[in-house]
Amino acid sequence: MPIELVRTPPLAVVILAAGKGKRMNNPDIAKVMCELNGKPMIEYVLSIALKLQPKRVLLIVGWQKQSVIDYVAPLFPNVEFVEQREQLGTGHAVLQSKEALQNFDGDVLVLSGDVPLLTEQTVKALVGFHQTSEADATILTAELDDPTGYGRIIRNKDESVMKIVEQKDAAKKELRIKEINSGIYVFNKQKLFETLALITPNNAQSEYYLTDVFERFRNNQQHVAAVKAIDAREILGINDPNQLENAKQTLGARLSA
Repeated sequence: MPIELVRTPPLAVVILAAGKGKRMNNPDIAKVMCELNGKPMIEYVLSIALKLQPKRVLLIVGWQKQSVIDYVAPLFPNVEFVEQREQLGTGHAVLQSKEALQNFDGDVLVLSGDVPLLTEQTVKALVGFHQTSEADATILTAELDDPTGYGRIIRNKDESVMKIVEQKDAAKKELRIKEINSGIYVFNKQKLFETLALITPNNAQSEYYLTDVFERFRNNQQHVAAVKAIDAREILGINDPNQLENAKQTLGARLSA
């Protein structure tokens, strides 16, 4: 019998890089341009994205956008830039790529420009699991000794994801869960944008949260999977100078290993 080749869907990567990063204490530069061992954070994220050989790479820019574009464009000429004129949350940021991806049919990997320690191995495992499990969405998770402040992953008995519960909404039993949401996802493109169009900013910040799509996925009985990163340090975002310093140490130890 002839061997049947499994065709994997094309991949587009959307990288969120529009935030101000107020806690970085440097309003003169975009958060993703803060340097990590001599290179802006965004360069690490773009390098990983391109190793996946995606069909499209879209960078969502906003605060101090021109400095980001001026740095990225010469180094990564195939990257497309999409502006988020108002910072209205992660869901709103991803939605800005809808028009650019109108004629794209495949999966969308969502990365954060302030999570520079991700490795190629982990991201490939995430995308691979998403495709082989035929999930509608797949979440990269991690297990933290102290998960305070992070959304908790609530799984079904079959290990699929039931929901993400934010810290402020979690019951005592849920607060004991150490598996957290990293903010890194893969989606079926069509289902992502269909669902994003339905979310509303029903929160104190009046923002559109990307995590709200998972509640609707659950209500529609769509399959949400999760992959746990082996090294939790990979998924830690950089939000202040202390976290940037810790990331420098982590990266230095990795390079010298």
